[in-house]
Amino acid sequence: MENKKNIITFFASALATIGIIALLINIFEKKQEAKNSFFKVVNVKATDEDPAIWGKNFPHQYEDYLKTVDQVRTRYGGSEAIPRTPTKADPRSVVSQSKLEEDERLKVMYAGYAFSKDFREERGHAFMLEDQRYTKRLKVGQPGTCLNCHASTVLPMLKLGRGDLMEGFHKLGTMPYHEASKLAKHPIACIDCHNPKTMDLRITRPAFTKSYQKYLGIKDYNPNKMASRQEMKTLVCAQCHVEYYFKGKDKELVYPWENGLKGDDILSYYEKAQFKDWVHADTKADMIKAQHPEFELWSQGIHAKSGVSCVDCHMPYKKVGAHKITDHHIKSPVLNIRRACQTCHNIDEDKLVERVETIQSRHLEIRDIAMDALVEFIDKLKKYPNKNDKAYKKALTFQRKAQFLLDFIESENSSGFHAPQEAARILALSLDLTRKGQVELGRKD
Repeated sequence: MENKKNIITFFASALATIGIIALLINIFEKKQEAKNSFFKVVNVKATDEDPAIWGKNFPHQYEDYLKTVDQVRTRYGGSEAIPRTPTKADPRSVVSQSKLEEDERLKVMYAGYAFSKDFREERGHAFMLEDQRYTKRLKVGQPGTCLNCHASTVLPMLKLGRGDLMEGFHKLGTMPYHEASKLAKHPIACIDCHNPKTMDLRITRPAFTKSYQKYLGIKDYNPNKMASRQEMKTLVCAQCHVEYYFKGKDKELVYPWENGLKGDDILSYYEKAQFKDWVHADTKADMIKAQHPEFELWSQGIHAKSGVSCVDCHMPYKKVGAHKITDHHIKSPVLNIRRACQTCHNIDEDKLVERVETIQSRHLEIRDIAMDALVEFIDKLKKYPNKNDKAYKKALTFQRKAQFLLDFIESENSSGFHAPQEAARILALSLDLTRKGQVELGRKD
């Protein structure tokens, strides 16, 4: 009996010892693994635009990057995969749902402009170049400038500028889109946001740097040298997720930030520049099309004021083995509440989702009130008997301003969440301008 106990004790001690040794080995291996943020398999060159090459050194990030092909819809955003029959002119087998079919009011707003022909929900980054190449909006003759935000353009700009990024940027903008598009091989890729030598975040779009310098009032500001890493985690996104326009005959890409980042600041810039994108088909008003001002609206919100970056919410950290990496599967934080939101907010997941959707529901209620009023105003303008009197011409200026401010919020892709109070303020200004325009139509010369 005593021998049996000794044998059991021996084996138990041996198993415990083996377990402890295995644990220590595992800890040691994890520590060794954690010492290296990545394993260098290839030397990434400054001209390597193919993300698959970068992916050899960063396989986890590359795997996440490839996942941006998914199409998952949240309650108020995202896209659904709609199968279609490919054609020679448009070989896509899947597209996203049409915003024009979902909301007929948009056709009234954009009458006479390309967006009244084709306007769809945005798909993931993986589709950004493909969807631009085959949108019906290209039939109005877009310039190569459009590639700035839809393609990996670092290498094409360097080639066109013979090593000078700024020169290449200007040359790309003067080319017709279909010609410039032949130079692009990938959607936004690693090279567009990372320094190939250090892997640090970097700004590669000259239009952003020039416009941001004017916004800050610092002529020689270089974000790659002067911005903090936390700031860069927003600025790299702000290279594209912004309001912009094409300036002059060379179609130079400019972000209209000289007066500030708020919607009415930008409207005042356009008013001074007397800029217009098109003439409204039904009313003949000079119109401005807003783009996707996520950076501008975010900058007015509580997250921006609290130092929270775009990356913190849309590309939160995650653990892969012993490594902590940035999740390159860029998506809505609502689809990733635990890592995107609960890191800061100690609230149940369902409560956080409810809070987000409440903000967005109330925002869309205000948006609908403003949009209904605008569409009603446009209808009155269409039916107005004397298109030459002063009241009508003045009313057109109210349509232009009201529609831009509404479109500024409508084209922003957070359904008001980035800055709810600011979004409500801009929509209120739009509604006020619409009502003033309606009053103007009732005046007598």
